[in-house]
Amino acid sequence: MPSQTKPKKPNSHFRLCTFLFFTVPFTIPALLLIRASSYSSSTSAVFSCHDTTQPPWSGDLQTAQFAWNRLAFSLTNPPPKTLKIAVFSRKWPTGPNPGGMERHALTLHTVLARRGHRVHVFTSPLDPSHETNKNTNVSDKITNPTIHPHGDAEPGKWRYNKAWELYQEEDQKQPFDVVHSESVALPYWKAREVPNLAVTWHGIALESLHSSIYQDLIRKPGEPRSQSFNASLYSAVLPKILEEIRFFHNYAHHIAISDSCGEMLRDVYQIPEKRVHVILNGVDEHGFTSDEKLRSLFRSKLGLQENSAAIVLGAAGRLVKDKGHPLLFEAFSKLMETHSNVHLVVAGSGPWEQRYKKLGDKVTVLGSLDSNELKGFYNGIDIFVNPTLRPQGLDLTLMEAMLSGKPMMASRYPSIKRSVVVNDEFGFMFAPNVEALTAVMEVAVAEGAERLAERGRKCREYAAEMFTASKMALAYERLFLCIKEKRFCIYP
Repeated sequence: MPSQTKPKKPNSHFRLCTFLFFTVPFTIPALLLIRASSYSSSTSAVFSCHDTTQPPWSGDLQTAQFAWNRLAFSLTNPPPKTLKIAVFSRKWPTGPNPGGMERHALTLHTVLARRGHRVHVFTSPLDPSHETNKNTNVSDKITNPTIHPHGDAEPGKWRYNKAWELYQEEDQKQPFDVVHSESVALPYWKAREVPNLAVTWHGIALESLHSSIYQDLIRKPGEPRSQSFNASLYSAVLPKILEEIRFFHNYAHHIAISDSCGEMLRDVYQIPEKRVHVILNGVDEHGFTSDEKLRSLFRSKLGLQENSAAIVLGAAGRLVKDKGHPLLFEAFSKLMETHSNVHLVVAGSGPWEQRYKKLGDKVTVLGSLDSNELKGFYNGIDIFVNPTLRPQGLDLTLMEAMLSGKPMMASRYPSIKRSVVVNDEFGFMFAPNVEALTAVMEVAVAEGAERLAERGRKCREYAAEMFTASKMALAYERLFLCIKEKRFCIYP
């Protein structure tokens, strides 16, 4: 290997980057596909929804390479041991529209606190204009996490060193049983000092590389590639992936939020299997349910009669490119040319908001919605569309829509295919391009509202078993108990 002090020839650097561009995105998925096929054949029979013919799984949970959400945990039984849990989160949600990572942290650790665990959250300063997590009475102190926002920064500005100092002060009073970091909130050079640490990865660099490729592939003919894309691909992506693979080993336990991410951590990042655990995200099962009254009310606001045969497609999230809105915009534009009984409702705000409004009265842009408004949105649509160009993590909107009884129309990525749309009855998957999305839209509209509702009922049954906040929290609880004492690693 040449010395780092010796400059590389520009053409050599270009050839290396070109080789990376064309080989990494395709060789890695091929490797995962081979492993996924063997995984699916060995586990699908055991974990099929409502399948009672197979014996329940048992053994060392540390060896389980499937999502822990598939296992049975009891919400009615109290925890066998009360834990003191430290949480490092860059932000703690106080406003009306938190990000996915913040929502995950709030949902998870609120449930754990209400189960009796003593949860301490170390985070950035809270926004005083939206602060809703102040503990004002004794019952709140028992049932909610204790928040430790560090000082010397603006609201939302994360300084891990300040949070670490607060953690050390609290740890000296009584040592924490387990420490949980939301992604790299706790840097790896600090993580080395914490043997009882578990980190949840909401996205990794290799998945980000795939996202950059998919976004570039939708460029129109003649449209130049952005300078930021070139700079990111050729000078930042490969070093970042290699750096991640090296420093990830400093974290004691890794929690992947999708089956495919777990495979990458084991096979590509080379994390020992016993240190990688798959726990899918969960959302409030009481907040997102099927409600006919909400459906009728929402559709009446769209101007649709009770017996209308119109098919309403819905999308939710930030209206930005990487969420796939260029695909949705063009595909629905084509759909309107051949169908008069279709409507698109978009919940969210961002640069694409004004473009959607140009499509006329068949498209409704709702802007950002709070949780109560989202309930009406999910109930009012016939099918949920997620055209994301980011094959990383698991979008919480997918789970919210499924719990609300809606079928899926989603990009065919391993994370979604293996963890969410695991059954053809749950909806439709498509390659992330306009032609493929338009084709599945045509099929869904042809099926009609009654058939889509049937698919939605099956989605809800599956989501109620896999994607609830309770199931997610119980899986984390068992992992944290396992980290504390090895006897809890044996299931059941």
